[in-house]
Amino acid sequence: MTKLGFQLYSARNFQPYSDIFVKLGKAGYSEVEGFGGIYADLDEAGLKNLRAELDKNGLTMASGHFSPDFLDGQVEKSLTIGKVLGMDSIYAPHLAADQRPTDAAGWLAFGKRLHEMAKPYKDAGFEFGWHNHDFEFVKQADGSLPIEQIFEGAPDISWEADIAWVIRGGADPFAWIEKLGPRISAVHVKDIAPAGENKNEDGWADLGHGTVPWPKLMKTLAGTKAKHYVLEHDNPSDIDRLITRSIASFKTY
Repeated sequence: MTKLGFQLYSARNFQPYSDIFVKLGKAGYSEVEGFGGIYADLDEAGLKNLRAELDKNGLTMASGHFSPDFLDGQVEKSLTIGKVLGMDSIYAPHLAADQRPTDAAGWLAFGKRLHEMAKPYKDAGFEFGWHNHDFEFVKQADGSLPIEQIFEGAPDISWEADIAWVIRGGADPFAWIEKLGPRISAVHVKDIAPAGENKNEDGWADLGHGTVPWPKLMKTLAGTKAKHYVLEHDNPSDIDRLITRSIASFKTY
């Protein structure tokens, strides 16, 4: 049976993480995905302490998000973080609005940057890929899409497909799974509330309590090489509800 992981960014407003790890372990999660806010400032002793806390709760940090600038500028530290915490996959997750290219040539150049950036991590045995938001699926003036340029420039990196952001970008997730399926090495599992609902949660929903057709998506995604399915909710109001309801839904897919 496919396991559901948990992106720890979802719990950033519900500290301390030591309590979150306990909740996740008790609810039946066995994997988590980290992000820079958790480990970027930790020394090796701090990383080992974090690893021990995860181990104690039966959790593995299988994958992690690192900003492109961090991956470029702190290669050795990024590798150390990945190795000490036991990751097998590293993803560049985002590009701030003021850093985003404005045309196809710019996005192609960014893809080439990712291609170069990936080399030391792939050489060290990590899966390396890009994690999308919505902006990659918004057409540019010339009609092209950033997602196309990124992967053209980086032909050998994988894709952590955030399906709900694909939908929010106005795209058909099934079409993109078909088009880029061989690239998919991980999936963000999140849900979108019905229009007008959950405004206090930025319109997101607990898994299985929104509009994204996850049962059908899971059948389609089974044909990819995705090895990590990671629950995420960008702004939950109740972390206990998110943790328990979402894994209950996932077990029915």
